[in-house]
Amino acid sequence: MSFFSYAWDWVTQSANWHGPGSIPPQILAHLGYSGLPLLIAAVIGIPAGAVIGHTGRFSVVVVNTANAWRAIPTLGLLVLLVVTLGFSPLTWLLPLVVLAIPPILVNTYEGVAGVDPGIRDAAKGAGMTPWQQVTRVEVPIALPLILVGLRTAAIFVVATATIAAYIGLGGLGRFIVDGLDQYQFGPVAGGALLVIMLAVLVLAFFALLSRLVVPVALRKQGRPE
Repeated sequence: MSFFSYAWDWVTQSANWHGPGSIPPQILAHLGYSGLPLLIAAVIGIPAGAVIGHTGRFSVVVVNTANAWRAIPTLGLLVLLVVTLGFSPLTWLLPLVVLAIPPILVNTYEGVAGVDPGIRDAAKGAGMTPWQQVTRVEVPIALPLILVGLRTAAIFVVATATIAAYIGLGGLGRFIVDGLDQYQFGPVAGGALLVIMLAVLVLAFFALLSRLVVPVALRKQGRPE
């Protein structure tokens, strides 16, 4: 049988949709394990990227560090934290926050730094404070790239939140880990398929969000070349 055959047979079994450890509660748990680190990363990455983009200070160091940060293996960091901190919320939360910050920070920085100097001068000439320049002018113009960073981070986190199952927590990774332990390929393939579908839904959500909050004239900024 192929991957999709195993996955489809398992996902379409009604027994897997009922009960405390079934698909619906594990999807909700997976969304929780994904949403919290994404929120924390956004709270850190967007203001930091906006400030660096506005001032230009330490931009090379910070952006290069953030890009190098992406090379940190998430599962390896999880194992390191388990060894050093034991089983705590930080054990699964910190690796996912570390994974999500770079694309958010870098895209926010690039969006703010790329604002037309003429627009900056006009805002400054209108008597705006630096804070007002950032929040009322530069961040709205940079919004398409900021959303691209959030979308990229969200997909990374949704795809990687399966690591929570390695330390005994739930989420869609629970099916994959338990299936591997029991040599059952149905839950492994089915869990992986559900993660893929969830990532596609996240992609669709950000596409819709972009249409709702970004003016038509600015949407092309967030499109890949």
